[in-house]
Amino acid sequence: MRYLYSILFALILFTSCGKQENYIPDVPVNYNVTLTEFSLKAVNNVLLVANNGIAGLMIVKTPLGGFVAFDRCSTVNPDNKCKVVPDDTGLTATDPCSGAKFLLLDGSPQKAPAERTLKTYSVSLQGNTTLNVRN
Repeated sequence: MRYLYSILFALILFTSCGKQENYIPDVPVNYNVTLTEFSLKAVNNVLLVANNGIAGLMIVKTPLGGFVAFDRCSTVNPDNKCKVVPDDTGLTATDPCSGAKFLLLDGSPQKAPAERTLKTYSVSLQGNTTLNVRN
């Protein structure tokens, strides 16, 4: 019986310790931008912010006037930290390393080899003048 428990314990130990693939780690993000600054710097309703998150941030103004934010790190081979690039429409972004495409309304994959949604961050409006992006 002791032998059976030992085998069961070893099996559980080895099956649960594998490296999770295509994982983008959590890093602290707390970024503020005024609506005026967003309007001046955004291209096609997408503001790119360096030095935040894993590969930078994309803050997107949606067609209904809301805001969403994503990490620019592609979920296809995230260890490469390949930065997705917004397309001219501002509706999708492309991973230049793999050709994967993501919808900028919700970060969902639109073209293979993408299978996972872009990492999202929460966006809140503070005082009707400032957007706060955080995880």
